[in-house]
Amino acid sequence: MSRSDRKEGAMGATAGPGATPVLSPAALYEAGLHHLGGGRLLDAQMCCEQALTADPNHADSLALMGIIALQSGQHDHAVAWFSRAIRQTPKIDYLTILGFTLKQMGRLDDALAVFDKAIQLKPDDAELWKHMGGVLLAQNRGAEALLSYQHALTIDPSHRDAAWQSGLLLQQQGRHDEAVRAFTVCLNKQPDDLAALQMRARSLRELKRYDDYLADCERAQMLAPADPLASNNLGDALVCLRRHDQALAWFDRALELRPGFADVLLNKGFALSQALRFEDAAAVYREILAAEPDNAKAAWHLAHVELQCGDYTAGWARREARWAMPDFSPDYPRFAQPKWLGKEDISGKTLLIEEDEGFGDNIQFARYLPMVAERGAKVILVVREPLRRLMSGIEGVSQCLAFAPDLQRPAFDMHCPVMSLPLAFGTTLETIPPPSYLPPPPADRVAAWEQRLGSHDRLRVGLVWSGNPHQANDANRSMPLSTLLPLLEIEADFISLQKELRPADKALLAQQDRIRDVTADLTDFAETAALMSCLDVIVTVCTSAAHLAATLGRPTWIMLPHVADWRWLRDRDDSPWYPSARLFRQDASCRFEPVVARVRGELAAKAAGFRRTTA
Repeated sequence: MSRSDRKEGAMGATAGPGATPVLSPAALYEAGLHHLGGGRLLDAQMCCEQALTADPNHADSLALMGIIALQSGQHDHAVAWFSRAIRQTPKIDYLTILGFTLKQMGRLDDALAVFDKAIQLKPDDAELWKHMGGVLLAQNRGAEALLSYQHALTIDPSHRDAAWQSGLLLQQQGRHDEAVRAFTVCLNKQPDDLAALQMRARSLRELKRYDDYLADCERAQMLAPADPLASNNLGDALVCLRRHDQALAWFDRALELRPGFADVLLNKGFALSQALRFEDAAAVYREILAAEPDNAKAAWHLAHVELQCGDYTAGWARREARWAMPDFSPDYPRFAQPKWLGKEDISGKTLLIEEDEGFGDNIQFARYLPMVAERGAKVILVVREPLRRLMSGIEGVSQCLAFAPDLQRPAFDMHCPVMSLPLAFGTTLETIPPPSYLPPPPADRVAAWEQRLGSHDRLRVGLVWSGNPHQANDANRSMPLSTLLPLLEIEADFISLQKELRPADKALLAQQDRIRDVTADLTDFAETAALMSCLDVIVTVCTSAAHLAATLGRPTWIMLPHVADWRWLRDRDDSPWYPSARLFRQDASCRFEPVVARVRGELAAKAAGFRRTTA
């Protein structure tokens, strides 16, 4: 077809032989739109040019020229055409496509201004609010983007895209309840939306709604039976519900679909360890390391299995892999000075020892600090403020500083994380240092607590029933206060050492008068140590209070989950780390009620013995 033939086709019918065709700009625009739909950009452009010759301000033709330029990759020209169209008629469609074009060009501020103008013209348009959210998100303004998406949902509660983006942003902010509701909007609109199902499952897991998490994972696996991740997630949900044998079957299914998948093998190893199949778990972690020698997570988990089984030589060394895990101990600085792990002579050197994990870890392994000083080093210790007063009196510590993000540390030659001290000293089960490193609590503070507690004619029992709720294993190691209530039947004085109270526990504690709650005055660990010195026994779960009490040499009864932390080893009711500790472990039921029943029997006997000695 010649150029003249194309031109005639674009112009349509003529008035007669030799007559000049007469088509309105609107008709020419429609013809151009038809050509554009057929992929004939040049014909569409010719129609627009003719329309604009007749009417240079024909807005639809100006906008169509912008679309043609956009499809030709001429973004600057497209912006110019759209802007001219908007000056004639500020239609929402023109503003929308101009906003998209500016966003594609990276002109995000200009794009935002365009969508803002469009919203002023049509504030009840959910699509426009969604588009504004997209620009804000591209500007890394997530909080404002979320508000835009949520406003879109107030206009159209079933808007799938706005719900999806809201869910993702809420999930990033840790607002998982709201994220679940947002992803549910997506699923109400499209029940087989696999991506929304998987994202909702992720938030349900964070909320510890494990039955719902399992239901979503089962649905996702049905929708994507050939996806190894779907089988893996289903296995993970079963692990959360402590159904380890069933979980292992799904991990094996995932590995059939993708042999050697390291993430699945990690989960399989964890499930085996939770089933107390430590040798099998170790074999899985070694399989990962054989294929990926630098897999820090596999090394980390294998180290804990080795430590749990008493192989301290391998476990301490392998646990150093934690520093290759990007999300591990983000507050521990990456110092320019070398790390000391026991090999170098430190006589005459200044050694910085800094905490890298939890309060309980610091208390347990601070026993090595005097040993560092005995090697001739000047010891500077950095811990969080609640530990500073307790730790500052340890023999051999020259200076104890409270950690702060902007802390200016004194000059030092080498550094060592607290949790690397057992490795530095080559600790084995036979060479664990005794926990008698803390100085006695100040006599005046002990006397103040003795006076406050009153007459000592009954057994004094300190109670701790839960730890940090954000700790990874807290669901297994903590219990509600209600589970401890059978202990209150014993004739004894009960004192709460529980610093962080969960809502239900706070309400229950306020309703009864058998437990004295003095925790408001436990300002730091040093003050808690003074109070513990006045108690006859501390009954606690696995948390920092257990380490403090046992380090002080107080009788410490520690209630442990079925799969206890690695430091408590296997199948023991005592601890080589703490001679004054007794361990009360869950059985295979993974319930604390039988544990509390055993503690109650022992505590009743101890209370009776105390009464006999004080009679």
